[in-house]
Amino acid sequence: MAFIAYYRVSTQKQGRSGLGLEAQKHSVCAYAANAGQIIASHTDIESGKRDDRPELEKALTRCRLTGSTLLIAKLDRLSRNKAFLFTLMESQVKFVCADMPEANEMTLGFMAMVADYEGKAISERTKAALAAAKARGVKLGNPQNLTNRDTTAATQARSTKAQARNAEMRGVIDGLTAEYGPMSLRAMADRLNNEGFLTSRGCKWRPQAVSRVINTNTQTKYQTAQEAA
Repeated sequence: MAFIAYYRVSTQKQGRSGLGLEAQKHSVCAYAANAGQIIASHTDIESGKRDDRPELEKALTRCRLTGSTLLIAKLDRLSRNKAFLFTLMESQVKFVCADMPEANEMTLGFMAMVADYEGKAISERTKAALAAAKARGVKLGNPQNLTNRDTTAATQARSTKAQARNAEMRGVIDGLTAEYGPMSLRAMADRLNNEGFLTSRGCKWRPQAVSRVINTNTQTKYQTAQEAA
């Protein structure tokens, strides 16, 4: 299993001295040694009361793009911050705590909260969609009754999701270019594969896929600029 490690210390002094950080790394590395491999790590040096955590966002993004699991040393490094819980819920990223890999009351309670949140949201959206369709006189259960508006909305939703992921991947590509210098599409595909990134379909990167991400992102920026003008 591939892991993205995330650490947090509360102050700059702790960050410089390694106080607290070394203990987290020891716990995380000990767990990963028997469960998989850590392919990247991110550390935030700030108070748990703050909502903005740039390195956590980077860690979650990398988890999504590589299919990795977020690995933290102790849940209390994160659970005291409500913003983190909502960020994690919305990210749909799998995570595990090194100090309590087996389910217990705390982890089950957290998982139940996530499941309850997602279940209610899905249920409410489904009921609203079914009620609207029924009000239009649609006979439920027949896919042929979908209107052009229904299919267009679904297509737009998929397109929006794809554009968001392409934007994230373009950020990764730009970062690799800044770090290693300009490279060919083939070299970039190899670099993405070596770094553990996957395409939206969970496949290895090929030059054509890299080109599509770059060209799509460039076109989107051009369209946005035209609309703003």
